[in-house]
Amino acid sequence: MRPVTDADLPAICDIYNHYVRSSTVTFDEVESTLAEWEGKATRIADAGIPFLVAETQGGDLLGYALGTPWSAKSAYRSTIENSIYLAPTAAGRGVGWALLAVFLDRCRDAGLRQVIAVIADRGAEASIALHRKAGFIDAGRLTEVGEKFGDRLGVHFLQKTL
Repeated sequence: MRPVTDADLPAICDIYNHYVRSSTVTFDEVESTLAEWEGKATRIADAGIPFLVAETQGGDLLGYALGTPWSAKSAYRSTIENSIYLAPTAAGRGVGWALLAVFLDRCRDAGLRQVIAVIADRGAEASIALHRKAGFIDAGRLTEVGEKFGDRLGVHFLQKTL
């Protein structure tokens, strides 16, 4: 586990776009560009929020975890929304658990107080289980707020106080 570098962004873009194309774990329907990821990485760094990657000893990227501001309103300055995505080959190997644990530690170190996970209500059961294992509690649910691949989808909100 280590902080993201610019060299990681093409692999991060590939991992994320895999899920855009093939699943409902993200509601994005259009693939991200490298330029978008470069801008996102800059905004995250400027906000002092962790953005980490997990890699093999050989340097292959296994996944990433990041936070984004929950709201632009200053009163929410210590609350973030987290995202964690794994390369398809990394699923089920404990990488997500290790990555999330280090990410939460870095969030504490950064002075953050609340982490919100917004997780699709179908197709993301492993993510819900991972967050609950890490101590996130159920904070609400919205039904049929998104539509992808012809399915109407909802989201679960989970929250962790650091």
